Amino acid sequence: MFARGLTSTRLFLRTFPQSTGVVASKLRPVIPSGGSGLKLQQQQQQQRAVFMRLPPTYQRFRTRNQWAERSWEDPNFRRFVGVVISGGGAFYAYNLETVPVSGRRRFNFFSVEMEALMAQQAYAGVKESYQGQILSSSHPTTRYVKRVMNRLIPVSGLEDLKWEVFVIKDDSIKNAFVIPGGKVFVFSGILSICGDEDGLATVMSHEIAHTVAHHASERMSKSVLAIVGLLFLSVVSGTDTSFLGNIMDLVYLRPGSRRQEAEADYIGLMMMAQACYDPSMAVGLWERMEKAQEFEPPQFLSTHPAHKTRIRNIKEWLPEALQKLENSECTGRTMDYALEFRKAFGYPNQ
Repeated sequence: MFARGLTSTRLFLRTFPQSTGVVASKLRPVIPSGGSGLKLQQQQQQQRAVFMRLPPTYQRFRTRNQWAERSWEDPNFRRFVGVVISGGGAFYAYNLETVPVSGRRRFNFFSVEMEALMAQQAYAGVKESYQGQILSSSHPTTRYVKRVMNRLIPVSGLEDLKWEVFVIKDDSIKNAFVIPGGKVFVFSGILSICGDEDGLATVMSHEIAHTVAHHASERMSKSVLAIVGLLFLSVVSGTDTSFLGNIMDLVYLRPGSRRQEAEADYIGLMMMAQACYDPSMAVGLWERMEKAQEFEPPQFLSTHPAHKTRIRNIKEWLPEALQKLENSECTGRTMDYALEFRKAFGYPNQ
């Protein structure tokens, strides 16, 4: 996704809720003064019955910790843990792959076919959600976005996809995204920030780059891995699941998402240069995005790099992008690394 906080085709890490125990003293029956001894005895029995029905908030966690401690004393349990860790490590290593262009190593076990299947469901959901707000294919704004896409698609290496462009009339949302399979959605609110075709090319090349690098399947793979790892750690350690989930989200899922966004910035910058758009205009686009955003959370809490980080990165990559622009013949020819993507991810050559 281009902007924070918006819907994306991704899995989320579920955490189990903590116990919501109550304070026993607040449920203690009121014993009136006076009365017969028998009545007082009955009231005391009712009071004990109330306490017997109240589960202490800490009891579940104490029992789970005790179970974990006893389990570690069993050699069969330790062997089971060793087998699971070894098998998991082998599975992880087997599914490591290199992302072309950036050269980053990443874990991904979702195939292109599985990604396409899930993308179809996401595509249907988005169209249903914004039914009545999607501009016609002949609308001037839709044709404007298509014109930019027609220059970017040939240099993406994904010409064989069935590309469709949809513009959603909502000026309050400043976002755009591409669902794997070539389904492009642009909210009208982002067009004013783009300013011109170079600004729009910055946005769209970034979103196409997510599809080129199969970031959706990588996110799903990491989420599944995180859920399995979370459950395994909870079982063997007896630790509260919600606590482990928060830690895993901060140190594993969010940093991974920021790396994907930076990677899409880089691939997109090279792509727009090859398509004969001015890559230096990307700096201005992100400066305008920074001004338009009312609040930006600290980077370590976000799934996206801070705007200042993105601008700094783009400035560092600009010499390479400008060289690519100079070398480009501006004929819509597929750039060299597009063939690498085809070979790496099984797309057929044209």
